[in-house]
Amino acid sequence: MDGNHYIKAYTERVNGLIRGHDKECVNGNAALKSLPIWSLKQNGLLQSLSAGGDKQETEEESAEVRQAREQWEALESIQPVLPEDLTPTPLISFNEALQHFQTTDLSEILKNIQPTLHRTGLAAITHFLFGPPRLHRELTEERNLVFAIAQSPLDNSQKVHIRVLQTIYKRLTGSRVDCPRYGPHWETVGFQGTDPATDLRGTGFLGLMHTLYLVMDPETLPLARDIYKLSQHPTQNFPFIVMSINITRIALHALREEVLTKECNRRQQVVGVLNEFYVATFLQLFLVWKTQQKTISDSGFVLKEVETFAKKNPKQILKRLEGFLKERRTGSGSAMSPDSQSHRSSSGEGGLPLGHLGSRGKEMNFTGVCELPPEMEGEARLI
Repeated sequence: MDGNHYIKAYTERVNGLIRGHDKECVNGNAALKSLPIWSLKQNGLLQSLSAGGDKQETEEESAEVRQAREQWEALESIQPVLPEDLTPTPLISFNEALQHFQTTDLSEILKNIQPTLHRTGLAAITHFLFGPPRLHRELTEERNLVFAIAQSPLDNSQKVHIRVLQTIYKRLTGSRVDCPRYGPHWETVGFQGTDPATDLRGTGFLGLMHTLYLVMDPETLPLARDIYKLSQHPTQNFPFIVMSINITRIALHALREEVLTKECNRRQQVVGVLNEFYVATFLQLFLVWKTQQKTISDSGFVLKEVETFAKKNPKQILKRLEGFLKERRTGSGSAMSPDSQSHRSSSGEGGLPLGHLGSRGKEMNFTGVCELPPEMEGEARLI
């Protein structure tokens, strides 16, 4: 069939009559409306009609064809765009989050920090004579930054803050999509309510920074997931993030009391030492909690004992963390497994004897660590 016959055949169809058949079809408008736009494009009718040919169009038909052509051209120009609020927030590394605070003006916050304990009288003399060495002058700015972050609240207007929250949630739960800023889903990872900001009093954003370090460092991520898994245990469960914030509080106290000064001076850094001390202390709590079958009712006393042990033995727990991670890397965890750690604890080989805590824990009512007055900051209680 040549072009003229082709155009003529389709023109007759549009007008409502198909030659070669004895019955009438519906009127031309209905026939045209029943054809999907893609089929018009495919069979060439749209091009033929819009080109004109030898056909005489009615005014009504021209309007229909024009509308179909416009719709088709509009479809061709549509580009699928993912709504901005559905675009997953990219994960953020610890270093990127730290850089945000390094480049933020924290001058007002720095005026109110307390980086060291204020000692007077005999205590000051004793500390001067027998206490740890002073922090090297070139490290004071880095130390002060840590305490400034600990004074910084969660700010919804700061994209970095929200990215930190989303990263922690995704790394712990395995989710690939963002979660709402408020809601009961935060309790899944161990916050106490629908707004994570309410749990950060006392450690400020540093509480989230430490958790971020734990879940984003490739070497500590398996440990983070082990601790998170234990926090979901039917009987040994505990709020993961809240416990992590308590470990951050212990690390802050250790830094303020200059327990970590010698190690900071040796390694010429503060943030790195503090991060590792945090992880090492969390590891210590994890091993005790798991092997000695601790429950939430034991939390206050376990935290207190872990804090005392960590402050008295910072070098030892840092070395224990190093050995634990080394065993993880080599794939043979027998030397630093929870069972072997439990054996050393009970035999007195540098472990933390906490077997007596279970009977006393049930007698204690816990309050928020960050709600305590300054003079009681040393009391370790689960938030």
